[in-house]
Amino acid sequence: MQNQLQEFAGRRVVVTGATRGIGAAIAAHLASAGASVTVTGRGTAELAPGIRLVPVDSSTVAGAAELFAAIQDDGPIDVLINTVGGSASRGGILDLTDEDWSAAVQANLLSAVRVDRQFVPGMVARRSGVIVHVTSIQRRLPMPWSLPYAAAKAALTNYSKGLATELAPHGVRVVAVAPGLVETPAVLDRISRRAAAEQLDESEAREAVAADLGGIPLGHLGQPQDIAHLVAFLVSDRAQWITGVEYVADGGTVRTL
Repeated sequence: MQNQLQEFAGRRVVVTGATRGIGAAIAAHLASAGASVTVTGRGTAELAPGIRLVPVDSSTVAGAAELFAAIQDDGPIDVLINTVGGSASRGGILDLTDEDWSAAVQANLLSAVRVDRQFVPGMVARRSGVIVHVTSIQRRLPMPWSLPYAAAKAALTNYSKGLATELAPHGVRVVAVAPGLVETPAVLDRISRRAAAEQLDESEAREAVAADLGGIPLGHLGQPQDIAHLVAFLVSDRAQWITGVEYVADGGTVRTL
């Protein structure tokens, strides 16, 4: 069996939106296992040593094209991981504008479509490659305060399934990963705001935020590394017969099959 410490030696990986949180953890994990990793984003604070940053907004048409242009001369990409996304909580349906809905779709669905479109032709030509889309359990458990995000993530899961069916005959795998409540900077900010608004201590605010999603049976928030370990398995040769599925990592929050 190949030494998993260098399991990805010689592999070229792109991770979008990966300068913090889940994306940064995925990039660091794969780099530590030997991969040559390029990320997109607008910060560098959490970048592990040796990871290359292409500072573009890959959610836009121009940014996706700039990303491809910046790295295409370095050789083919073996793994593409789309983590770009986010939710701007603005209340219920009557508080949401067309701009809110458009921004959610752009960030959480079309960002992946646009980046995939740049790299899929090369993968198809080589009959090799893996694409991962990071979705969310909110596509199953939509929250009233983030309906655009939840709806866009549901669309991303649907798109992932269709893309997997299209690309499987060409030797390219597509999978999705749906995290639950993970301790990212965005979630920590939500917890802090909840604590301030309701005069709660941090542990009480964590419980309140988790309760919004129905609680976490394992009793604690996930860590970005939890998602990174799952993604690393899915893009490895150990998962070579897995495509067209979404894996949930949420500490047991989603209680349906």
